[in-house]
Amino acid sequence: MPFLNASDFFRSALTEENRFQSIQDVKDWFIKKRQSNHFSVEQIPFSSLRQWCFEEKTGNLKHASGRFFTIEGIHIQTNFGPTCSWNQPIINQPEIGILGIITRTFDGIPYFLMQAKMEPGNVNLLQLSPTVQATKSNFTQVHGGTLPPYLEYFLDRKKSRFLVDQLQTEQGSRFLYKRNRNMIVEIDHDIDILDDFFWLTLGQIKKLIMEDNLVNMDARTVLSCVPMPGRHTFQSQPLKDMLYVESGHHIDDFSQCLLNSLCCHHEKACNTTDEIISWFTELKTKYSIAVERIPLKSLKQWRWTDKEICHEEHPFFSVIAVSVEAGTREVKSWTQPLLKEPQQGLLGLATKKINGVLHVLMQAKVEPGNLDSIEIAPTVSCAAVEFKSQQSYRIPFLDCFVSASPLHVRYDVIQSEEGGRFYHFCNRNMVIELDKSDDSIVPENYIWMTLGQVMDFLKHGYINIDARTLLACLGFRN
Repeated sequence: MPFLNASDFFRSALTEENRFQSIQDVKDWFIKKRQSNHFSVEQIPFSSLRQWCFEEKTGNLKHASGRFFTIEGIHIQTNFGPTCSWNQPIINQPEIGILGIITRTFDGIPYFLMQAKMEPGNVNLLQLSPTVQATKSNFTQVHGGTLPPYLEYFLDRKKSRFLVDQLQTEQGSRFLYKRNRNMIVEIDHDIDILDDFFWLTLGQIKKLIMEDNLVNMDARTVLSCVPMPGRHTFQSQPLKDMLYVESGHHIDDFSQCLLNSLCCHHEKACNTTDEIISWFTELKTKYSIAVERIPLKSLKQWRWTDKEICHEEHPFFSVIAVSVEAGTREVKSWTQPLLKEPQQGLLGLATKKINGVLHVLMQAKVEPGNLDSIEIAPTVSCAAVEFKSQQSYRIPFLDCFVSASPLHVRYDVIQSEEGGRFYHFCNRNMVIELDKSDDSIVPENYIWMTLGQVMDFLKHGYINIDARTLLACLGFRN
């Protein structure tokens, strides 16, 4: 049996019908599940944490096992951006976890095995997640709970075919050097489908991503790694003819532009791949960041109470503690710290046709937790938008999204960030199409790329999680 390829996944992305359940069935299931299961998350004083404590010498917040993660302090010095020095709490979780999806072909269409998973920080608790979403502490059973279902398919190459296996970074502003293994594995035999798991086509998942807070961040980062058509995929026949054969209908104009951008030949790209590499290399040599780990209790301008650690002046994130009860998890009840965001953020991707081909505007961004200091981010990646919009320093292109005409908005949905570490942290995710005549000055750390070029860089771990979540949201709609 040959391995699945980009054409197979593209066929799945065009398929919104399912031999097992419809999209409406999935939505109805989520409503019933939230009503019938007992999930509760309550903020508690730090003194009520079980198996978590503040280390006497440093004040760092850690687990009694020495595993999972710690919340520490860092001091930052950089020549990137308007602020050159600050300190903050950060999550130190050096383990590499597994975010993985099982795929299997039914009737010639690849399906994805997804699960409904409760996370304490999700605004609605229950969201669609990958088949497996586990830290190393989880799957080595440090918590004393059961192993995550289907884990063996991601650990034993004899049980499945590894189609995608990439180390991808997490939020560099909140995690210190954190990466997860993003995986898609293929099986060709029947398996028992447990409660809370179901098969969906990629097209169905893309449709569900159009709903607020339904498909979780871990699912989105894995889905961004799904191989999509490249410039060699449709050489045998015109794109529109191929689309009709595959889907039985034509996709909309913007979806056609997305596909053309994926399949773009190099001579139509605004910048060659070598030019993008040179741009990225030059910025790495120009901008620097020094990150020093410091005791949490020595942070300046951060205030401690019995229920939170927060900044004295600005609405930055805070550290809180919660008590959790969840009947569907490997462990039924626990307490833990979370990072809480006071305001909604915005992740935005600006697109524009250049040389007749849709390009996306990407930025190189320095963040303290980046493993390689600089990563490629979307056009806008901004927490606490309301607060930052009032500052004297203007975030490039933020106004393009905040004041975007509905005629130019191609995607606009609220998405939760990772609910296992963040409490009610949501971003407005937007994709807009700029007018071809828009000639806004592009700062030196921004560059126009085709989607095909972005996907090439993604395979090598250069694209940050904010950009990946937006890429996962792009679909082919009719």
